[in-house]
Amino acid sequence: MIGAAKSFALALALLISGALPLTAQEAGKHAAPTSVPSADTTPPHPLPPPATTTHVLKLDDRTINFTAKAGAIRLSDANTGAPLADVAYIAFLKDGEDAAKRPITFAVNGGPGAGSAWLDLGALGPWRLPLEDGKLPPSASPATVPNAETWLDFTDLVFIDPPDTGYSRVLDKDARKTFFSVDGDINALSVAIRKWLTENHRLESPKFIVGESYGGFRAPKLARRLTDAEGIGVNGIVTLSPVLDFGWFNSANNPLTFATHLPSMTATARDVTGPEPREKLADVEAYAAGPYIVDLLRGDSDAAALDRISAKVAGFTGLDPALVRRLAGRIDTQTFARERDRAAGRVASAYDALVTGYDPEPHAARSNYADPVLDSLKAPLAGAIADITANKLNWFVDTRYEILNEKVNESWDWGHGTAEAMSDLKQDLALDPKFRVLVAHGVTDLVTPYFTSKLLLDQIAPMGEPSRVHLAVYGGGHMFYTRDASRAALRDDARALIEGK
Repeated sequence: MIGAAKSFALALALLISGALPLTAQEAGKHAAPTSVPSADTTPPHPLPPPATTTHVLKLDDRTINFTAKAGAIRLSDANTGAPLADVAYIAFLKDGEDAAKRPITFAVNGGPGAGSAWLDLGALGPWRLPLEDGKLPPSASPATVPNAETWLDFTDLVFIDPPDTGYSRVLDKDARKTFFSVDGDINALSVAIRKWLTENHRLESPKFIVGESYGGFRAPKLARRLTDAEGIGVNGIVTLSPVLDFGWFNSANNPLTFATHLPSMTATARDVTGPEPREKLADVEAYAAGPYIVDLLRGDSDAAALDRISAKVAGFTGLDPALVRRLAGRIDTQTFARERDRAAGRVASAYDALVTGYDPEPHAARSNYADPVLDSLKAPLAGAIADITANKLNWFVDTRYEILNEKVNESWDWGHGTAEAMSDLKQDLALDPKFRVLVAHGVTDLVTPYFTSKLLLDQIAPMGEPSRVHLAVYGGGHMFYTRDASRAALRDDARALIEGK
């Protein structure tokens, strides 16, 4: 999911060493749980026994009967059996279906450090936190409503919280070094998925992974490791606002970073929303992928190129031409967010630049402001998932839900080199001709702009049917599903992928 914006500014890498060997086991078989467990579940104690409840979701045009399971998967050291972590999950399983034929989808968010409530209550699950034009003030009620766009119609759902996110917790503090790393994270999550499938007799089911933001980076890697190391084949992945190659985001010397952000800035300036937003951006896409890159490569010493860039970028973004000229036509995300409506004392969200909030320091050269989308949603989402878990799912955990754990983000070990998932995605596609991919973005997202994924996906060699990899761009930002039309469009596209259409 969702990751803090600063996580994309870190130096990143792929390879790590010294990962602890892991096994996994369920927390155990227990008597019927109560809403208040007798054992202490505060950290670092283990999570409570699993709880199973039945529900009826009544929507305007249909009714869905389903079973919910909330619990934890124990990760242990393979050599000693010592407990390392309890990985919390919430599963929603539609009643009356043939488990062997029924698809099952595992959902993870991003950060690193984000809990799965973003995807659960934002788009996929049976209940949804209603938002107001893609945003919600922190003081808003965390009451949820039935989600008409739930994916339960066509797939069962398992939401997983990586260690120290959501309700998951690390039981051995020395294990954090492993869990908070690129490869260690993938190893742990793949073990958890494999064990959940085994314990719940779902190995025959068609299997899919959906990941948001850093979760979208995880998805191709999880599919590959499940196949290579866990003996689990994956049918396809859905990535929402993914980072497929961090090298395209974090290098101050890479002109591609400016070119890939320009279409989303232009979409913001043009107030682009609604279906098929790229149809309104054909001119800026052509410029960004051609003349803009060529002139950027010429450098500041070429006065004619600088003139061309300054004029074109100012026209596309709507920013002050003098400012654009001073920046040599290179507009970074923070500048755009701050300058777009600075005269009114407002700042734009990097997660959806169409959403603005008040700047607490409007006259300062630099302002330490909370993001109008990301930071405003954290409290309502955390409150809503805590209420659902304890009162609907009968699984009470005596601690707060870590909706976005900054300590995980700050402690992340990126290894050496540049972290990227494109190699894994290509391997997934090459190995299995039936493997399917949906890459979904919001058009006004400045954190992971859609044009980056577009250019990266263009680098994949033809491998069978071209529609196996589909790029979808919707109105909205990083969490585009907070907008009603985009959430519905995502559901339709995901259904087509999962049902093989």
